[in-house]
Amino acid sequence: MANSTITVLSVNVSENKGTIKTAVSEIECNSKGVVGDAHAGSWHRQVSLLGMESIAKFEGDAKRSVKPGEFAENITTQGIVLYETAPFDKLIIGKVELEITQIGKQCHGSNCAIFKEVGNCVMPVEGIFARVIKEGKIKPGAKVIYQPKVFRVLVLTLSDRASRGEYEDLSGPEIVSQLETFFADNRWHHKIERKIIADDPDSLRFILRKAKEEKYDMVFTTGGTGIGPRDITPEVAMTLIDKEIPGIMESIRLKFGAEKPNALLSRGVAGVMDESLLYVLPGSVRAIKEYMGEIFKTLRHLIFMQRGVDIH
Repeated sequence: MANSTITVLSVNVSENKGTIKTAVSEIECNSKGVVGDAHAGSWHRQVSLLGMESIAKFEGDAKRSVKPGEFAENITTQGIVLYETAPFDKLIIGKVELEITQIGKQCHGSNCAIFKEVGNCVMPVEGIFARVIKEGKIKPGAKVIYQPKVFRVLVLTLSDRASRGEYEDLSGPEIVSQLETFFADNRWHHKIERKIIADDPDSLRFILRKAKEEKYDMVFTTGGTGIGPRDITPEVAMTLIDKEIPGIMESIRLKFGAEKPNALLSRGVAGVMDESLLYVLPGSVRAIKEYMGEIFKTLRHLIFMQRGVDIH
């Protein structure tokens, strides 16, 4: 991802959008972005960054040299392939903390100064955008610390038999396997923990409350969604959910219940516990495959929405 040293080569500003930015001796970042820059505002693309690695590649293709700021980036860096980072990773530059919110953008085409000149622009593919988390000033030569976001996930299986070692838990590992693919596809770092407990409401409540307090990014439970005397997962989960997301589970039940009516009997729920997404899933491997396939259709969008980033 990055060399041992990441450096700010140039800091650049412009008063108007769609124009080349001019290198300056320093920039000041506040809650709106770069002070005095046309792109500052109450949105998620407050600060733009482009790596010299991308600029050098473009120079070779365009057969001309490029000055920092010509692609309208606020910060030109060296030592990291910026477009290989991921949303919600952080870049710490002195006192300033930037959170990456977007990789690439829609090309301005004829409204872009460098595109009008050479018919191409690297920013839509390899530029990145960030919002300011901590304010401060940035000068050329400043060192950059790259801090990837690590998603913390808990996968919790509820099963009396599995907790006693009488039955091998298969649904928990299936969730983990599906999540590994999801995170890899999105280049997100992650740490997944697995637990197996009995169908006990007090144990479940304790674990979910702790996950909520410790701000896990996601919690997936499997098992206990039927109507048997020991099926208590939805009831306990609902006591800790702050915002339910009913459409996800309703859609899944309707889709698979049309062919297999027993799928309509699942009482799975989805919602948000403070800052943690919670999914309460059935206990069979087949159901996990069906449910996760549908959950992944909205999970990335939910992650952005939860953090106040509009990616429509």
